[in-house]
Amino acid sequence: MARHSNNLKGVAKFYHQAIGLEILGDFESHLGCDGVMLVLPDRAHHLEFTHHIHKVPSLESTKENLMVFYYGSPDEYKHANKRIQEMEITPVAPENPCWKDKSETYEDPDGWRVILFNGVYNP
Repeated sequence: MARHSNNLKGVAKFYHQAIGLEILGDFESHLGCDGVMLVLPDRAHHLEFTHHIHKVPSLESTKENLMVFYYGSPDEYKHANKRIQEMEITPVAPENPCWKDKSETYEDPDGWRVILFNGVYNP
């Protein structure tokens, strides 16, 4: 997944330090863009955030634009929430009540929502 941001440093810090994703790589001044790639836990996929040297409009997020991270153990889930809250990022109420009492919802610096889910995805 790739997404433009007008706050690249803040978004990179959020996903690296608060969410705990490893930085895979970054680039500067590549055809007018800077960017950072963060590897997802499966190590087979990554997130990429880019920023154009000329501030350009970003897509507006909605409260239902979500990225969900599932934690297979209660300890991992608690640790992830502790790490993000130690950065003075507080949970927000989920838009959809299906997430209530099973997860915590946070907003990244661009206002896009991230859910930390206490459990594994089970279709």
